[in-house]
Formats: sequence, C-alpha cells, structure tokens
Amino acid sequence: MTTTTTPLASPAPDTPGGLDLRRIGGRIGAEVHGLDLSGDLDPGTVAAVGRALLEHKALVFRDQHLDDAGQLRFASLFGELTTAHPTVPSVDGQPHILPVDGDEGIRANRWHTDVTFVRTPPKASTLRALVVPPYGGHTLIANTAAAYRDLPEPLREFADRLWAVHTNAYDYAEPRDEKAAEHRRRFVSRRYRTAHPVVRVHPESGERGLFIGGFAQSLVGFGPEASHDLLRLLQSYVVRPENVVRIAWRPGDLVLFDNRITQHYAPDDYGDLPRLLHRVTVAGDVPAGTDGSFSRTVEGDDAAHYTPVTA
Repeated sequence: MTTTTTPLASPAPDTPGGLDLRRIGGRIGAEVHGLDLSGDLDPGTVAAVGRALLEHKALVFRDQHLDDAGQLRFASLFGELTTAHPTVPSVDGQPHILPVDGDEGIRANRWHTDVTFVRTPPKASTLRALVVPPYGGHTLIANTAAAYRDLPEPLREFADRLWAVHTNAYDYAEPRDEKAAEHRRRFVSRRYRTAHPVVRVHPESGERGLFIGGFAQSLVGFGPEASHDLLRLLQSYVVRPENVVRIAWRPGDLVLFDNRITQHYAPDDYGDLPRLLHRVTVAGDVPAGTDGSFSRTVEGDDAAHYTPVTA
C-alpha cells in the first residue's frame, strides 16, 4: 500500500493550473506543495485545485496550521458548507465543524463515505489534524472509480442496475466503552434510510464509481444474506491495495477529498493515545445512477437542517 513516507516524484508536466502536484499513489492521491491556504486564493488557483481534486480524488496540504476560521474559509471556496452532522453535535460555537476525537469514541475504523444515509451526501470533505499520535492514526482513502473499472464486465453491468439502502442505524464506529456508546446513541437519535444507486455517475467528471461503504446495508430487491454477500463482493474491489492511499498525519496537515467518488477508513491502531481532527464538509447534490435516476428518501426527512442544497 502506498504511503506518504515514500520519496516524492517530481511534479507531472501536466499539473493543473501550474500547481506543484506530487503523486503519492498510483491511482489516488497527490500532495500540493507551495500553496499557503491561510492567505487569499485567487479564482484561478481555486479552479486548479478543483481540477486536481477531480483527477486525484484526494489532495494533501502539509504543514498549513490553519485555525477553525481558516479551515472554514478554505472549504467554502468549493461550495456552500453543511452543518457539522445530521445528528452529532458540532464543536462548541462552530456549527459547521465536526470534532473527530478518538477520546470521544469516534473511531471510524470501517470503510465508508461520509453521510451517505441522507439524500444529499457531501460533495467534499476536509480533515485538519490538530492532535496526532506518535504512531498509527493514519487515514486510508480509496478510489471507487478505479474499483468500478476493476470489475469484470458482467459484474459492472450487474452493478449498474443495483440500488442500495444506506442507513445511520448501523454505525461504522462500534461502541467499545461508555463514551462510544453515548456517541452511538446520538448518532442514531434521528433515523435515516436512503436508496442510492450502487454505481454513481460523478456530476462533474462523468466517471462511474461504486457508491457503497459501511452505511450501505441492503440491496433493493434482495434479502439480507444475498445483500451482504453482494455488497461484500463489490466492496472487495474498493479496498484493493492498488486503489488505496494511506495518509500519515502531521499536526497542521489538511486533506481535501472528493466524497462523491471515494471511501475512507481510520485504523484503530493507536491505543489510548489522543487523536483529534476537525472535519468540514461541502454540501453536495442528489446522486444519480447510470440510467439518470436520482436517490430517494426511504425513511426520515431530507436533512434540510444538515445541507442547504435541494434538488
């Protein structure tokens, strides 16, 4: 699996907009060098970052040391912000920032795409490292478009027609103590179930990607056992090492990833050591399948309190 500790290649000659981009994975991930996110970014630079995000799916900005206001300002360059989470409380006084705190039982050690249990999951997510353990605590990000391309043709054609029901009633963070159990109670305090296409067409690039992950718990038209087996088969292509990049955090780092065509995972490999990230997400649209059909709410509301985007 590719890691950020390997030597960095020289910038590619086709680097979008003159950005100093250095790949950190063969199929996903690049570091952006020489860009200070604390200052004002001109529209051309923002557009170049957006193009790089479409190409690389996950971008790493090292040693930025932004504060909350700086993270909010940067994330808002890519669209209107969501509130922190549909059910989980935000950072005090910061309604758009979700604390990802290992001490509070928030250990996302299950592959997932952020908030897919609502009809309009985020377009993009930003994570900023505040406290990092001396070992472990990395974040893995997978390219779901590459996973789709890896499928044998008959399986791709089958997946194109499938729909999955995503729900927050199945939390990716298994309760391991009372703090974690309280987090889970908050997480499921308002129940959502949403049907999404298993193959989502990216609204900007047109790429097809597997839109599943930990919140996808059943397939429309299939029973529990068949759903589980088919989802596990498809998910096995997402988590192939070739499709995954590992981000080793340093305090002050910021990662921006396209939530529409990635999954991510945070290994629970740092014991009782502290780990704190802040997450800010950009509001997204309603996913569309290969036949042009849009996602639909099965249970709960449209989470208008979470995302201002409607469709």
